[in-house]
Amino acid sequence: METTKSTSRNSGSNSSRSEARRTNGSSSNENQSNRAGLSSQLGKLFEDELKDIYWAEKALTKAIPKMVKKASSAELIEALESHLKETEKHVSRIEEVFAILDKEPKAKKCEAMAGLIKEAEEIMSDSEKGPMRDAGIIAAAQKVEHYEIASYGTMCTFAKTLGWSEVKSILGSTLEEEKNADSGLTEIAEACINIEAAVEEG
Repeated sequence: METTKSTSRNSGSNSSRSEARRTNGSSSNENQSNRAGLSSQLGKLFEDELKDIYWAEKALTKAIPKMVKKASSAELIEALESHLKETEKHVSRIEEVFAILDKEPKAKKCEAMAGLIKEAEEIMSDSEKGPMRDAGIIAAAQKVEHYEIASYGTMCTFAKTLGWSEVKSILGSTLEEEKNADSGLTEIAEACINIEAAVEEG
């Protein structure tokens, strides 16, 4: 009986080692696939887009607090502060994607985002505190969201084509949060801010 138990334990141990080898082999194959994908034209374009959005998200972690200070609506301030926390997570997720692809996180200046942030700053400086400025902040913030939705949507499509399921899943989570942030801003605008701005005299 003792011999049977020992054999059983050894069999289980061997099975575990075999499973570990299969898992490691799968991970190795996935890493090889990632590296092969990066060398393709689509892979290089993906990496360029990733560097672009990395710069954009990091820039937004500095831009959003300025919007918060200039906003007067409690609902808008809460929405912006909530999205700031999400944006910080987005930066971490991008760094995670770089790690999966075995690349150092590098940012490339996103001219589009730089322009959108500059426009937001101009809107805030050219308008008086209150509903009008809040409506302008929402308009500027939604332009930012739409750019991010387009960027993450494109990268998810690229990742799917390249067979990078984990990368697609990570970026897909951010894409959904950007969409939700955009919808939330629309609700705030339509519920009160746009109405208040509409009845205010210029």
